[in-house]
Amino acid sequence: MTFETLEYEKSDDGKVATIWLNRPESLNAINNTLAREREEALKLADADEEVRAILIRGRGRAFCAGRDLKELSGEALGNQAESWRIVRSSGLLALSNDWHISKPTIAIVHGFAVAGGFEMMMWCDLAIVTDDAQIGDYHLNRGLLGGAGPYWAVPRSIGLRKTKELFWSGKLLTGKQAEEWGLVNLSVPADQLEEAIDEFVAPLINKSPLAMEWCKLAVGRGLEADRETIALLEHFMVMSNHQTQDAKEGATAFVQKRQPTWEGR
Repeated sequence: MTFETLEYEKSDDGKVATIWLNRPESLNAINNTLAREREEALKLADADEEVRAILIRGRGRAFCAGRDLKELSGEALGNQAESWRIVRSSGLLALSNDWHISKPTIAIVHGFAVAGGFEMMMWCDLAIVTDDAQIGDYHLNRGLLGGAGPYWAVPRSIGLRKTKELFWSGKLLTGKQAEEWGLVNLSVPADQLEEAIDEFVAPLINKSPLAMEWCKLAVGRGLEADRETIALLEHFMVMSNHQTQDAKEGATAFVQKRQPTWEGR
């Protein structure tokens, strides 16, 4: 598949798909084409049985500087109908795509991850950033509000007080500060990023893809239901898991003191 605003590539072993945001001249600002193509690329990676993890990265000097304000001001500002279309599509994209992708998604952040770029980072399951990255919501600095799920995702990561501080101040955190706040998983010096990615991703891609998918589903629902409902979900998931070939293979490989060979079924 050919993209106008993205590059899509796979690792040599095929287990890692990387979606590169490729509008470096605008710090990978999100226009309508990029938003649509990112959705298509995520679906492509999710449907590929060989792929076990999906990386989102940015070409050039930044991960993503947010919504393309030139396009936004020309289309949506002052036009309520067009504004609703854009906001609705952005929110549904986050909910229908990122949240329901069956494989781990990992944001790899350098430079700016602000506004829509910050939202994109937050909707990934995990995040690795450089120490000198600049990360924050930033919308209020431009008299705007976020529309792709930040008010749901961020409080669940860092709590209400820190969320209010981050949103209301409009401050940008360094990568190291974002790690301390609990917004990202790992912050590393820029010259160690590639090595850190390989080390971080390695244990994710050697798991049963079916068990990983179910575990991601269960964790995603963990904050959204009462204890009894989650327990019931767990019971049925574990019962179903026990009937899979991968579960049998994992136990057998342990007894035989060898590495398992996953079939994804």
